[in-house]
Amino acid sequence: MKTAHDLVAAAKARVPEVSVANADPAIQAADVLVDVREADEFAAGHLPGAVHISRGMLEFRFQAMPALQARDTHIVLYCKTSGRAALAGAALLDMGYLNVQNIAGGFDAWVAAGKPVAKPEAPAFE
Repeated sequence: MKTAHDLVAAAKARVPEVSVANADPAIQAADVLVDVREADEFAAGHLPGAVHISRGMLEFRFQAMPALQARDTHIVLYCKTSGRAALAGAALLDMGYLNVQNIAGGFDAWVAAGKPVAKPEAPAFE
């Protein structure tokens, strides 16, 4: 029986990773930067310019959003440490997307490198 770690390792073997040091050019060249973490993780902080599509809804959201349906769309994915992003990237490759990359080490590596983090602003009730 395969474990979650086996599945992630197989996905990482298929989906190219970009290091945090080289992430900025990859993000700038991407059509979309996708945070595949859960909504509460995204709300606590995310990469600037990222859109939130949780791993559990990824295939459905990509299929439903016309702007994301072109198979040559350049996609950069990330999660907390890169496991969920690898699985998401493998799923997108299986769907026929041609240009998928993951950020190695995910959000944790991004933060550790001192890169900027965006946080939604809480509404003011004054």
